[in-house]
Amino acid sequence: MTGFLATLATIWRLAVPYFRSEDRLAGRVLLTAVIAIELSNVGIMVLLNQWNARFYNALQDRNWDSFVHELLIFCALAAAYIVLAVYQLYLNQWLQIRWRQWMTRKYLAHWLTSGFHYRMQVLGDAADNPDQRIAEDIQIFIDRTLGIGIGLLGAMVSLASFVVILWVLSAAAPLTIGGQVWNIPGYLVWAALAYAAIGTLLTHLIGRPLVSLNFYQQRYEADFRFNLVRVRENSEQIALLHGEAAERERLGTRFAAVVDNWLRIMKRTKKLTSLTSSYAQISVIFPFIVVTPAYFAGHLQLGGLTQTAGAFNSVQNSLSFFINVYRQLAEWSAVIERLTGFEVAIQTAADLGTKTPAIAVVAAPSLQQVRLDAVDVTLPAGTPLVSADGVAFAPRDHVLVTGPSGSGKSTLFRAIAGIWPFGRGTVSIPTQASVMTLPQRPYLPIGPLAEAVTYPTVGSKEEPARIRELLLAVGLPALAERLTEEQHWNRMLSLGEQQRIGIARAILHAPDYLFLDEATASLDEPAEAALYRLLRERLPATTIISIGHRSTLMAFHDRHLVLAREGDRYALREAALSAVAS
Repeated sequence: MTGFLATLATIWRLAVPYFRSEDRLAGRVLLTAVIAIELSNVGIMVLLNQWNARFYNALQDRNWDSFVHELLIFCALAAAYIVLAVYQLYLNQWLQIRWRQWMTRKYLAHWLTSGFHYRMQVLGDAADNPDQRIAEDIQIFIDRTLGIGIGLLGAMVSLASFVVILWVLSAAAPLTIGGQVWNIPGYLVWAALAYAAIGTLLTHLIGRPLVSLNFYQQRYEADFRFNLVRVRENSEQIALLHGEAAERERLGTRFAAVVDNWLRIMKRTKKLTSLTSSYAQISVIFPFIVVTPAYFAGHLQLGGLTQTAGAFNSVQNSLSFFINVYRQLAEWSAVIERLTGFEVAIQTAADLGTKTPAIAVVAAPSLQQVRLDAVDVTLPAGTPLVSADGVAFAPRDHVLVTGPSGSGKSTLFRAIAGIWPFGRGTVSIPTQASVMTLPQRPYLPIGPLAEAVTYPTVGSKEEPARIRELLLAVGLPALAERLTEEQHWNRMLSLGEQQRIGIARAILHAPDYLFLDEATASLDEPAEAALYRLLRERLPATTIISIGHRSTLMAFHDRHLVLAREGDRYALREAALSAVAS
């Protein structure tokens, strides 16, 4: 019961925010309409149950006028039911897409905030495959929540309606066994309750493992799909290394997990289907077995017999609601667990920036430089990596940072950018100062080339002539006339060309502080020198801090900082311009 109540609380927490959001009016109206239609359908079923008795009595009495009259009533009820069913589906789907749209925006906003998505990966990505949780799990959660929730409400109302009918019919058709009449109040209700209780218990015992099996099936499917995407994204490297056999082996291993778990689901589903199918077939005949002795004893007519059987089936179906939707419940439960895990992972990533100790990136109104005070950068597990104390980058400063590979240069830049909270200390940045970091491999979004250059600006109004001029300036004349062309640019362009676009992006945005993490390392020395001269010319007011290994970079910087080994970590220290670490 504790677990059940906790699950209900989780469902409430996941579902209710939408109906309190800015789209709450439309959501509430649509939900009310769907519920009203469901209740109307229950009312029609009650009317059809009463019609059933009159119709079969007319047949038994060979009453033509009553027969025709009942046919007309049936046509009216059937037409109303069809119209309601169509609009219930239509309004349900409308509510689903609006709800999904809101939840997707919400999860994207939380995931893509302040580098949370990056921190989740650094922590080991406990919430595996966030793309699947946003793209699929939200849709399944909404569909199952509405389907099961509305269905449960309908079952409860139907149960209340038909229990009354069945209780009355129990008095009209008393329990008859071997010619002996037993006056048991509401015995048909108790029979339906016992039948449904036994079926529900057996279904739960057999179907319970499906919850975890569905959870892992979604995980394995997402892992397999993610690795297929990685092969596509890295096809050049795989082809160059002739790694096709290795990738087939890796993908085969991933897919084997999909198949193995699917076989487990098949076996469990076979057992569950055997039970539910048997239960459904017995349900057809069970009410007649209970009521027929009273019919043959002359206590009720044929219409009363069919009405009683119909009411019994309605009560039994209402009580057996969880049996009929158990597989959907298992999938729903797995999705709820995955969405909850995703929210917990996002919150954990958010808490990293606020817990103590952590590297704090703060705005300093009175400061005119970026300053690092008592900064100790560690790995997520706490292993010391880099320390920097009293290091400052003044306006228009050009600084080269060098050090051995693996000494933590890039991680230090991540800490300054505010996406690496692991460690302690303070990074102070002047208020209103803009900071841009260019990694060694720039990110180029899929879409028009102009958007790749202006990224991360959304809906940039930059003049095409300005973008063309920048592409020419960074040495990409062949791309200058392809601004509207949509491509997967990270695959289309060499790493050197991508780095040239990164430099064009930096010039376009003109940040106050520009951090270059080996952002020109894939270019030859003359091309690299040309780009650095271009940066000095186009960004005279920008402070440029570069990570690099080439001695030729010294000519374009005024200061040199080196990461030197000190005890269990590397420390950032001032060095002479001539002392270049290789």
